[in-house]
Amino acid sequence: MQISKLIGTVMLAAMSLNVWAVDGGALVNQGADAVADVSFKDHIQPILQDYCVSCHSPNARGFTVSGLDLTSYEGVMKGTRFGKVVIPGNSEQSTLTKLLTGTNKGLKMPAGLNESGTLDKRYITAMRKWVKQGAKNN
Repeated sequence: MQISKLIGTVMLAAMSLNVWAVDGGALVNQGADAVADVSFKDHIQPILQDYCVSCHSPNARGFTVSGLDLTSYEGVMKGTRFGKVVIPGNSEQSTLTKLLTGTNKGLKMPAGLNESGTLDKRYITAMRKWVKQGAKNN
């Protein structure tokens, strides 16, 4: 009986981890579809902080090249010297999501992240959903 309780507890814990992971005290979405509203503060900003701002912050290489500052909501929405990167409500046409999937003139971000050169799919899904929901500062 105790073995079956232990197995049940382990399975429940494993299922819970598929929905959320704790990253530095902030909840980071493991499956954006599990959350009704994607929050910039709770879901998107931690991803940008972990994977993007080392290059896209003032005086960093990506900022110098493009003018894109991903350290704040205002910076994300301002975009680059070439134009906006987020079209609220339209994740398919937003340059931000195109850069994450490599469908923007062959450029793929974040540059040099890993062998496949991309963010984990769950982060891309969260970003797409946030843009699709209107890219709110929430």
